[in-house]
Amino acid sequence: MEKEVLWTELGRATLLDAYMRKVDEVHYQMPTGERATFNIAVEGPVVGVLALTPDNQVILTKQFRPGPAETLWELPGGFIDKGENPAQTASRELLEETGYQGELRAVGKTFADAYSTKVRHYFVATNCRRVGEQQLDGREFIEVTLVPLEKFREILRSGQMSDVAGGYMALDALGLL
Repeated sequence: MEKEVLWTELGRATLLDAYMRKVDEVHYQMPTGERATFNIAVEGPVVGVLALTPDNQVILTKQFRPGPAETLWELPGGFIDKGENPAQTASRELLEETGYQGELRAVGKTFADAYSTKVRHYFVATNCRRVGEQQLDGREFIEVTLVPLEKFREILRSGQMSDVAGGYMALDALGLL
């Protein structure tokens, strides 16, 4: 077994704290003894749901995203609220963003990137049926679109989707790669 190389955190300061996002400047002593500073996005955990109708249409959302300044395809999902577990959030977000409900199961998790604390929990929801209307908050302008599996695979490869890793993870869990 390989020996773990330890980094020592020497201190941190918050540079930004706004809209459920925070950026910390974190000072480390690296294993070599050298010191380095990193800017870390401190963000809470989120969920994403690959939702399928009984006829295997994928339920996707499209919305404008300020970071890339583009409208992106996305899996329904969002931040985990205090007191919720990932499965509760996945069910709630699927219903709020799309009006659909289905049979939910967890498929795995990923880190957003190497300079973020965000963990993304992914789920599949099968046999999804529309049971209501969208229940969006004041910052959400979401278009719901149903696409066939082959079109979903094209979207995954297009570079116009924010949840690519979760999409592939969910397809793999369903045996649909």
